[in-house]
Amino acid sequence: MFWTSYLLAVLALILAWPVPVLLSRAQWPARSPFTAMVLWQAIALAGGLSMIGAMLVYGLEPIGDNLIAGLKSLAGMVFNNEPTTALGFWHLFALSAAALLTAHLVFTLLLTYYKIERQRRRHRELLALLASPSDDGPGTVVINHDSPVAYCLPGGARSVTVLSDGLMAALEPAELRAVLIHENAHLSQRHDLLLWAFAAWRQALPWFPTTRLAQTAVNSLIEMLADDVALRTESKGTLIKAIAIVASGTSQPVLNGQVPGGQALRAGGAVVEGNAVSATGGADSPRTTASRVSRLLSPKPPLTKPARVLVLLASALLLAVPTALLIVPGLLG
Repeated sequence: MFWTSYLLAVLALILAWPVPVLLSRAQWPARSPFTAMVLWQAIALAGGLSMIGAMLVYGLEPIGDNLIAGLKSLAGMVFNNEPTTALGFWHLFALSAAALLTAHLVFTLLLTYYKIERQRRRHRELLALLASPSDDGPGTVVINHDSPVAYCLPGGARSVTVLSDGLMAALEPAELRAVLIHENAHLSQRHDLLLWAFAAWRQALPWFPTTRLAQTAVNSLIEMLADDVALRTESKGTLIKAIAIVASGTSQPVLNGQVPGGQALRAGGAVVEGNAVSATGGADSPRTTASRVSRLLSPKPPLTKPARVLVLLASALLLAVPTALLIVPGLLG
């Protein structure tokens, strides 16, 4: 049990700092956004599991040879009112920290979801008053605003893509199609769920620089994924011009200046931490927009199939290692 907790702690430390920092600085994610997205999710899940698992295993060490045996002994102490003298101060501290961290992560995840749903509902109410249906297809509405604005509001069957008059006037038909395809890709691929999870992770652990790096990377990757969908039918030149036009808007507020998530909806579009998902110029920071345009102007070859397989295997291994360290000894015992 001691060595298990030690190995989990080392893995948690590695996944909390050097690995995310190196990945955030790497150039290859732009060549395979989906693969990079899988890796980011594996890092987040494996890091959290290792962190909580290390504290849990260390805390249970005096009362069990493995996690399962330790949990059974702890359950006996709790439900049968048995003495806990076998557990020292630091073991009790580790168990309490594991329980509190788990509760904090779950609570933050649920609270973030509640806030998202409440803010989406308010945003839909505003759209019902201020927007009109678009001729560009069902699920698309238009707001009366001179600046180029495009974003989508997820919600299952109630999902909607919002365009502004200014955007529709500024774009050619092919460019408008690129924007709509981009937005529909956000909705069909459920990018809002990814944004929600990583926004909650950052809210739960704001002191971890890793959470900021992960959220920034995920915001950028979902834009690249949506760009790639648009490129299946539209040219790079068309998409680049659409991105430039949407990103060129001023910062005048739209819909009382609010989009779901409490962030101001700017004329260049906005992504709202897991709520609304941006358009071609959306949730990006100027840095992300520049990266997307640079990626389109100077395309690099996609990762080779062996390289993608290797990254996916590494992602699976990241999840398998802490799971095996926690569960296998108990099953063998």
